[in-house]
Amino acid sequence: MEAIILAGGLGTRLRAVVPDTPKPMAPVAGRPFLEILLTLLANKGFHRVILSVGYKAEAIRSHFGTRFEDMDLVYEMEPQPLGTGGALRQAITQISGDHVFVFNGDTYLDLEVSDVEALWQEFGQPIIVARKVDDVARYGQVALAGRRVLSFGEKSGSGPGLINAGCYVLPVHVFANVLLPAPFSLEQSVLEPLVASGAVMAHVTQGLFIDIGIPEDYERAQTLLRVASQRAC
Repeated sequence: MEAIILAGGLGTRLRAVVPDTPKPMAPVAGRPFLEILLTLLANKGFHRVILSVGYKAEAIRSHFGTRFEDMDLVYEMEPQPLGTGGALRQAITQISGDHVFVFNGDTYLDLEVSDVEALWQEFGQPIIVARKVDDVARYGQVALAGRRVLSFGEKSGSGPGLINAGCYVLPVHVFANVLLPAPFSLEQSVLEPLVASGAVMAHVTQGLFIDIGIPEDYERAQTLLRVASQRAC
């Protein structure tokens, strides 16, 4: 299996606690966060990962090189910020198969990869991974009808519900009819029209999920991911 990790963001909200480090390399539980993500993907059976990098990319490349835990690592450089859509459109050209898992470089998600892969094999359509949380206020909500996505991305309301976990499975031709110049948003410009046409499936994950993009959650991750690493040993 192949994955793309979007790791080129500037990480402006996290600068107060890690001012000189690209967000994916922020230290969490004694390790660079991206190292924790790559270890997780290796344990899930991925053999090749494309790292979409931009801000301080050399710090990432020099740390990992081209192999990690028996996975091949390929770097796709953003010459300038391209948005989630522009970065992914560039990186997906490196994929050799017919589909790819997409992860955010600031989000830990213990995904049930074999179940999601089975969903792809059954339907061959884009998949959004959803997660139930106690408060949806910070995230885009997801509405489902069975395994179909009815809507996602609306940041309104509060309380428990399903959110977009920022993880997707996409066909490599997903950008075939996208003529937008970069930068553009994957979610707004590509996935929302696909959802409106009824062409997107959902997997509701039960796995540990934490986004380190803001200082409060970054601090929370220090404990959560230390415990998770100890359980995995």
